[in-house]
Amino acid sequence: MLLSVGLLALALLAAYRLYLRWGTRNGLGGAARQGEAAALPRMKRRDFSLEQLREFDGARNPRILLAVNGKVFDVTKGSKFYGPEGPYGIFAGRDASRGLATFCLDKDALRDEYDDLSDLNAVQMESVREWEMQFKEKYDYVGRLLKPGEEPSEYTDEEDTKDHTKQE
Repeated sequence: MLLSVGLLALALLAAYRLYLRWGTRNGLGGAARQGEAAALPRMKRRDFSLEQLREFDGARNPRILLAVNGKVFDVTKGSKFYGPEGPYGIFAGRDASRGLATFCLDKDALRDEYDDLSDLNAVQMESVREWEMQFKEKYDYVGRLLKPGEEPSEYTDEEDTKDHTKQE
């Protein structure tokens, strides 16, 4: 009898925690945020400095961008994951390359200055390239992450409508 009551209490606690984690996130505020994100027009292609990228963190701006391996992606449609309350929200408006390569979701995986990733090993760099490919398949590529002192590209309307992946 005591074991049954304990299991029931544990099940209720687990259900409550799931509700707190997912129910409130997908509630009225989450639905409004998703609707706002869906109403955003497709972003014109442009390049971003780290400072410019930080504006698109889902909190200051409804659009959410992140960079992987020098490429910037619009992940707004994945706001449930990359939004301020999402499990990967730490990457919003940032270069997520190091965190994805090392499977680290801590602030330690993010750099405030441009990260050339030169200290990553071959396995980690391959992981970054795999993440980049996944993002290319799922999200819109909107431009490059600029290195310090690098000038932004000028994109034409024609380039803006096709998949422009400028290789260095």
